[in-house]
Amino acid sequence: MSDPHLIRNLTTLVALRNTEVERLQTEMAAKETVRERYQKNLDRLTGLYQSSGASGNLPLALAGNLGDYKQAVMQMADHHRLDLNMHEADMALSQQQLTAAWVKREALGKVLSKQQKVVLQEQNVLERKQHDELATQLWFRGQK
Repeated sequence: MSDPHLIRNLTTLVALRNTEVERLQTEMAAKETVRERYQKNLDRLTGLYQSSGASGNLPLALAGNLGDYKQAVMQMADHHRLDLNMHEADMALSQQQLTAAWVKREALGKVLSKQQKVVLQEQNVLERKQHDELATQLWFRGQK
């Protein structure tokens, strides 16, 4: 007969893997929120330097200031875009970890299910044997 400790250990492992998957899903949700925030900020920065207008109609000092402003905002947007790309790369790695954890959990779940079926079949065989023995004993008693 299969060891009941094996089923208990497999159940514990499946629960641990399930906890790991849930933790990774929570991390992915948080990272998605951060990604959305990056994207909104990037859109705002792009809107700022695009809406600042042309500097050709302004006096020289103001045109210089506006040009410096646009350059600074564009640099900030570039840095922000780089940060966003790095964050998205980190998200891709996290997604791979989540997928791997999910696959492990599913594999352990299948092993657990298979082992539970084996134990159930063994219990059914024992139960049938007991019924057969009782039926044989009753038959022998009826013959005496």
